[in-house]
Amino acid sequence: DVQLVESGGGSVEAGGSLELSCTFSESIPSSYCMAWFRQDPGKEREGVAAIFIGRRTNTWYADSVKGRFTISKDNAKNTLYLQMNSLKPEDTAVYYCAADLVITEPLSQDEYRNWGQGTQVTVS
Repeated sequence: DVQLVESGGGSVEAGGSLELSCTFSESIPSSYCMAWFRQDPGKEREGVAAIFIGRRTNTWYADSVKGRFTISKDNAKNTLYLQMNSLKPEDTAVYYCAADLVITEPLSQDEYRNWGQGTQVTVS
């Protein structure tokens, strides 16, 4: 049974930082890709960042967060992270953690079957 639990959301002023965490069950194979998505009410869910650790670490970022957000993963702690710096009001959304065996599009929500419940991030 795959379980994903996000934490670390909150309210922050523009220009500030937050770090989100997603603890995942040990049933998630290391061959899975993991990602962060976000969704604001009335908008489609947007892929923010994704990571796959094989022989080397591969990461993908949405253009809107490149240079500001960093995704990382600690398999020993079963935790996925999203470090968010230089936050903007437009980063306000519910942030979700996702995991699956991704083949082609790491930032597409259609590739993921396993989701967390989300954590709210508000930037004012």
